[in-house]
Amino acid sequence: MADPMRHDNSSGEYEKSTKNQTEHADYVDRPNYPEHRPSQVNISDSRRASVTAAERARRNLNAKLANPLAGYSHAELEQLGEEYALKNQVGEMEDVRAFRLGAVLAQDPARFDTVKGLEEGELAILRKEFTHRWSQPRLLYLVIILCSTCAAVQGMDETVVNGAQIFYTRQFGISGNSSRSSWLTGLVNSAPYLCCAFIGCWLTVPYNHWFGRRGTIFITCTFSALACFWQGFTNTWWHMFIARFSLGLGIGPKSATVPIYAAECTPPAIRGALVMQWQMWTAFGIMFGYVADLVFFHVPDKPNITGLRWRLMMASAMLPAVIVLLFVFLCPESPRWYMSRGRHGKAYSSMCRLRYNKIQAARDVFYMHTLLEAESGMKLGQSKIMEMITVPRNRRAMVGSEIVMFMQQFCGVNVIAYYSSQIFLDSGLSEISALSASLGFGIINWLFAIPAVYTIDTFGRRNLLLTTFPLMGLFLLFTGFSFWIPLATKRTAHVACIALGIYLFGIVYSPGEGPVPFTYSAEAYPLYVRSYGMSLATATTWFFNFVLSITWPSLLRAFKPQGAFGWYAAWNGIGFFLVLLFLPETKNKTLEELDQVFSVPTHVHAAYGLRQIPYFFRRYILRQHVEPEILYQREEIDYSDQSYSQETEHEADKRV
Repeated sequence: MADPMRHDNSSGEYEKSTKNQTEHADYVDRPNYPEHRPSQVNISDSRRASVTAAERARRNLNAKLANPLAGYSHAELEQLGEEYALKNQVGEMEDVRAFRLGAVLAQDPARFDTVKGLEEGELAILRKEFTHRWSQPRLLYLVIILCSTCAAVQGMDETVVNGAQIFYTRQFGISGNSSRSSWLTGLVNSAPYLCCAFIGCWLTVPYNHWFGRRGTIFITCTFSALACFWQGFTNTWWHMFIARFSLGLGIGPKSATVPIYAAECTPPAIRGALVMQWQMWTAFGIMFGYVADLVFFHVPDKPNITGLRWRLMMASAMLPAVIVLLFVFLCPESPRWYMSRGRHGKAYSSMCRLRYNKIQAARDVFYMHTLLEAESGMKLGQSKIMEMITVPRNRRAMVGSEIVMFMQQFCGVNVIAYYSSQIFLDSGLSEISALSASLGFGIINWLFAIPAVYTIDTFGRRNLLLTTFPLMGLFLLFTGFSFWIPLATKRTAHVACIALGIYLFGIVYSPGEGPVPFTYSAEAYPLYVRSYGMSLATATTWFFNFVLSITWPSLLRAFKPQGAFGWYAAWNGIGFFLVLLFLPETKNKTLEELDQVFSVPTHVHAAYGLRQIPYFFRRYILRQHVEPEILYQREEIDYSDQSYSQETEHEADKRV
């Protein structure tokens, strides 16, 4: 399934012989009147021939990675499973049967009832995997707890500084309104994200290669724990900067490794749900950081110790990291990592610990093996990095991914996450009240991230962003303009409106720009360049996190709260139009449908986005009956002699 007009000449343009009107007719419905609504478009043989050999190869690579076992008969799969088990000496002789049946199941795990030779007890376990998907071995739940705690580590690392900076900036002499103090405060706060963007994220691949998933988690949590402890012993701003910069060595590789580890250990039925919950448990860690600030607020200084409370706040973030260190090696190593090192027996043993039945373990191990073989056999005419830029389909996916990753920071959320206590102080609250108000934001951020697990697949990624960006901009304007309410005469209204604006912003951010960016980036790219695309996406979000963190104090000083909040409100308006014009919807799309979606020319999609504005006005404001516009027609095209059955993108994200 692909876009018949898509091809890959050096300029990325469409076939010169294709007229603009024809392109428009094939991709976009005419205005929403019955007489203009097109019938299903048939593709001529000449149009089918316009698909280049290079494009066919790319589509086949993507299809093969989606399901490398498609096209085999059950007998062939049984033979392949037996040969794999014997060749790699995986398990004992009784495990050969498990691999014979597991290889058949790996082709389509949900169709276990069509596999001959399974015993009733084995069928019951396989059936329960889908009917009671959260019924899993205890050890797998330990892996889930590990990944959730790692997300909380990251969230707490980010927000304990929110309350502590109220006190240490005074002690370090950088709390004034001078330009120097503003920039140094921002620099200290942003230090971990500077490290993540330029060093930490790029250590992910070598760390995983040398130490495995568990080893990388252990090392990064060690960095986090030591850096947090170190922060509590600093006495100058530059010493705090160095300690916090070191924290980035833990945050960067951990944020990329933990979702991978979760995906490689969990079974298909719950894999997508677990990977998506990274954002939710990060929000929980953010909330817990605010709790720590409140817990240590009343701690008095001891003899020869100045600023004990802020030192305990900063050091408290090491607690979840220490918890991870205590039980990370009770969890098994990722079976896929063992397999990438040629240790097939270890991979099978590890998988057996994570599944109820050996047939389940054999199924997943065999699938990993065939997928790795498919990846190693890929042949491209240029590097994968160049493929992301020069191939129009990939380039449009990159543009969409970069938009949501950039806007995750420039929507302004981390201004509140990192500086809310100071914002509430400036609004007239006391120190303890400012910390309590910040905790309120943390609770909202976590609670409203929970329903996003459902809405992201029902309401859609693009719709969530188009709905929440205008609201986020409106609430930031409301927050900034509330500073004009006279504090001397209307103190209650002044404080209440500022808090209300921040809380309403958190409510609409959590189900929108919170979970969408990582989910969108993980599915927009074709499978064969996805790891490179995700590396770029992660580095992008950490870099702009650094930019936002370092500039906010100076922005606040120069523009005052009204202008500073208005600045990010304006960016939310820009984000709305970027999504409207350049961000295709990816909800519930199959791999071939995604190829079609991202093959729509950019100018065609932008024009479609602009037409959605009058459509929305007519349908929802004027209440007229208007048919929705269809951007492209679904066409069946055979790209090669071998046909691959392709699972939906939602299912593909669950596969290892």
